[in-house]
Amino acid sequence: MVNRELLAIPRPVAGEEAPRATTVARAYRRIGCLMLATDGLAMVAAMLLAYRLRFGSRTPSVEFLLMSGSAVPVWLGIFAAYSLYAVRRHASTDEFRRILSAVSVGVMVVVAISFWSKEPFSRGYLAMAWAFAVLLVLGTRLGWHRFIRRANAAGELTLRTLIVGTNEEAERLAGQMSPVGNGLEPIGHVETMTSQPGLDGVPVVGDLADLAEVVRATRADCVFVASSAVRLEDMRGVTKLARQRGVEVRVSASLPELSTGRLSAQPFAGQMTLSLAPVRLSRPKAALKRAFDLGLSIFGILLTAPVWLVTAIAVKVSSHGPVFFRQIRVGRGGTPFTVYKFRTMHNGAEEALAELRALNEASGPLFKMRDDPRVTRVGKFLRRWSLDELPQLWNVVRGDMSLVGPRPPLPEEVEAYEQDWHFDRLEVMPGITGLWQVSGRSNLSFDDYMRLDLSYVENWSVGFDMFILAKTLPALLSRKGAW
Repeated sequence: MVNRELLAIPRPVAGEEAPRATTVARAYRRIGCLMLATDGLAMVAAMLLAYRLRFGSRTPSVEFLLMSGSAVPVWLGIFAAYSLYAVRRHASTDEFRRILSAVSVGVMVVVAISFWSKEPFSRGYLAMAWAFAVLLVLGTRLGWHRFIRRANAAGELTLRTLIVGTNEEAERLAGQMSPVGNGLEPIGHVETMTSQPGLDGVPVVGDLADLAEVVRATRADCVFVASSAVRLEDMRGVTKLARQRGVEVRVSASLPELSTGRLSAQPFAGQMTLSLAPVRLSRPKAALKRAFDLGLSIFGILLTAPVWLVTAIAVKVSSHGPVFFRQIRVGRGGTPFTVYKFRTMHNGAEEALAELRALNEASGPLFKMRDDPRVTRVGKFLRRWSLDELPQLWNVVRGDMSLVGPRPPLPEEVEAYEQDWHFDRLEVMPGITGLWQVSGRSNLSFDDYMRLDLSYVENWSVGFDMFILAKTLPALLSRKGAW
């Protein structure tokens, strides 16, 4: 039966408007169309900027303008083929990867057009057009995602959501729903035969046998099914409800966060299954990643050489001790290596660690203190702006680390790992930056940072590395969790 008094929600009246899930879906389709328009403008602007930088004030020829104009709709068609206008389908990392791929394919189309025309495009122009297109498209997408978050916060795109199940998984789903973050507002649990009611603050508003009545009474827009709480025959009723009532239905997959490109739905014995493609760092991919790391690291060292000099002088003058701090860390496959940093603590700070253990503000085997007395005044500045990490570019050149990867742990941290899956983060080379660093750094718990590192291991790609690098600079400027 439906607990109406608990929710105090009136019955829907006759002649009410279309289901909100349908209305929200239409709103997202409109947003997708507007994204297509802004993408087209970004493409035109990218080509014009590239032309201006490459050829100066020279007036473009008619042939160039015609070819550029014909390339834009082709480019947008490629974007559509990459599902970049299915606004709610992709996580930000997956969207970033698809944008890189789509823009690259678009450039190849421009090259093909240039080959068959009388107006060949220079390589410098094409490289700049690609870079500007990526930057401008990402910029407009960022603006659209902010618009969507504001619309969610105002309740314009939020879906009132029923969670089918009251077991541990269902309660976890309810705790992760957020009107602002993912546009889902939990309004109640639907009890199933395998339910174990808990205390997550979301009421039980009915049982699975009366799901259709519960949806009508609560005016739910979305039904989110905890897969571990239902049987196959239960799901037939849920899919029927979606067909007849027009509500949105989502089903948890009991999988960690994976790139959607690795998943495909396949029928098997009268039911749907998910096929998971393996992600492996093959020799060609490893060589590409190494070349990417080596090139950017050498460029980074040359670019920041004056910063190294000023930092070294400041460290040496401000306190006694060496300029560089050396520490043993654990790398890929459990292999120890020496990591290099600019020294941010007083000399001999490692010996004083035991006295400060009781003041640890981090969880698990990590040690973090917001006001560590061992840190020098110059060291606080270096840590706030992550300048102490610059010498790790040399670790990348040496082959000890990568630009992007899990944080390299201390040997005692590895010894304190309690779960087998904790060791999975050692399958790849550690990095200077990673998901942990761009998602809150010291503000995150040990479990959160382990989860983020494992997400990187599960979803590695060159595009994923570029996405993390693109987020690193804003994370440094925000200084969130830098202590």
